[in-house]
Amino acid sequence: MSARPIGDHALLSDCRSAALVTSDGSVDWLCLPRFDSPAIFARLLDEDAGHWSIRPTGPADISRRYVEDTLVLETTFRTTGGTAVLHDALALGRRERGHALGTASPGMLLRQITCTEGQVDIETSYAPRPEYGLVHPLLSVVRGGLAAYGGAYVLLLSSPVDLRVNGSTAHGRIPLSTGHRLEFALHVGPAWESEPAGWRAGRIRRRMSDTIKGWRSWSKLHRGYVGPWQDEVGHSGRVLRALTFAPTGAIVAAATTSLPEKTGGMRNWDYRYTWVRDASFTIQALSTAACEKERNRFFGFLARAAATQLDRGADLQIMYGIGGERDLSERLLLHLTGWRNSGPVRIGNDAWRQRQLDVYGELLDAAHQTLPPDEPLDPATRTLLLQAAETAARQWTQPDQGIWERRGPSRHFLHSKLMCWVALDRAITMAPALQADERLPHWQHERDLIRQAIEQRGWSPGLGAFTQAFDSDELDASALMLPIVGFLPPHEPRVQSTVLAVATQLTDRNGLVRRYLTDELQGEEGTFLLCTFWLAQALALTGHTTRARHVFQAALAHANDLGLLAEETDATTAEALGNFPQAFSHIGLINAARAIRDAERQTRPCPPEATAK
Repeated sequence: MSARPIGDHALLSDCRSAALVTSDGSVDWLCLPRFDSPAIFARLLDEDAGHWSIRPTGPADISRRYVEDTLVLETTFRTTGGTAVLHDALALGRRERGHALGTASPGMLLRQITCTEGQVDIETSYAPRPEYGLVHPLLSVVRGGLAAYGGAYVLLLSSPVDLRVNGSTAHGRIPLSTGHRLEFALHVGPAWESEPAGWRAGRIRRRMSDTIKGWRSWSKLHRGYVGPWQDEVGHSGRVLRALTFAPTGAIVAAATTSLPEKTGGMRNWDYRYTWVRDASFTIQALSTAACEKERNRFFGFLARAAATQLDRGADLQIMYGIGGERDLSERLLLHLTGWRNSGPVRIGNDAWRQRQLDVYGELLDAAHQTLPPDEPLDPATRTLLLQAAETAARQWTQPDQGIWERRGPSRHFLHSKLMCWVALDRAITMAPALQADERLPHWQHERDLIRQAIEQRGWSPGLGAFTQAFDSDELDASALMLPIVGFLPPHEPRVQSTVLAVATQLTDRNGLVRRYLTDELQGEEGTFLLCTFWLAQALALTGHTTRARHVFQAALAHANDLGLLAEETDATTAEALGNFPQAFSHIGLINAARAIRDAERQTRPCPPEATAK
């Protein structure tokens, strides 16, 4: 059983794949060459599913940070005998700079440890377990390191020291003194044409330097946000870039699979895919974080992935693989125990089969934010957006599974109706670009019908709030979207009342927000950081800026020491839960920070000279 806290992990990325590293120097999750590739190290989900650790042999005081403006991890170990510093990175391609990050990433994990003071004895344990721990490979000594054979890939560990091989695990113990440095690298490839040989230290050192320069060059181009929590917004933009699959522009929801929403529970899903549901929030966040090229590529990916899907009268799929794949069928990995025995472990995600009507609004809102209003659309994009608007107009009266992908009966969820309203509202605005002026009367008529239905059947006088579903008295945090998407003015009394209801009835003692109170699955889930940032954003929009700041800070306090946010937190222990790090949480942070900044600017008194004019 893996017991390491979820929040103890650091993210590494080459903008194609991801690794998670514990605070004491163990790589416990690594997927190469893609985010959704079978894991090489998966001790995150089972103690015997693979790891690679580098750490002092004895006790140490540990601190860590990212090298400034990068996702290169620096971990400092202070022992009684001396100090050692470990640098970890997934390598970027040679001289990759700015927006080119990930275009030529070699699929390589770099590890560099240096004794900066005194003497430190270092130990390393290398236990590759490809295919989520199914493969225990044959380790073979080669020039400059070890080769691991077994499964679909051959792994080459470049090591500056000889390691002791015991079965499919290798160990080493190395004394380091001041100024002594060791460089390691792990390469992955489908086959080797000749006997592999490890890299020399200088080559690894140059690739580490290139990776630092690459991240810094990207960060330098993305300093557009000025305001409160400026560093956190910049870091969250970097996390979103790290979760981007460079070849297509797709952004994964998280770097992991099957980290649970409740310890010991079964709410364990694979998040290494791209959700249309996230589109409009993602586009807004990327714009705020000055990631315009990433925003445009992300929308382009969605448009390509969804192309032709509506031609056959099918529903728009709610999610896609990072290469645009549509079949994401789910299966169980029964040989893995799961994080803290939270099984089952799943790969794939059967939510791709669900009907979620909100995706039409998210797609059209993303298009509305991204596409220039005065430029003609390419035929494929124009056709897709027209079909999305027509489908929303035709199907908004149908039940669905809703934004939270409920695995129970279909219902008339308010958020789904709201986003169909958004789909038509944005289509009406974009009608000239869509060359659809003749559709305006129909779209306007259906948009008005949706508004009437939401106001009549989505409002509960007894609850004093808009509800989770039509004719219901259940509260849902997604009702916070009503002012955020512009359905009702922020100061409208029912909006104010709904925001207050969420703040008082769905908030735990730590100031964090639950999505809702009950659902069809057994066991409870944690509080949602995204929903907490939504509340902060809605409070800012409705004029409660001081309270918005308090809610924002409550959510931000649950970032780990590296500023990484999980999906949820345990309401009792405040421990991180869910797949990690979570793109949606970082998106929520960016959008809420901007909303609070803008609200405070609007309420700030004018300087005397401005008033005099």
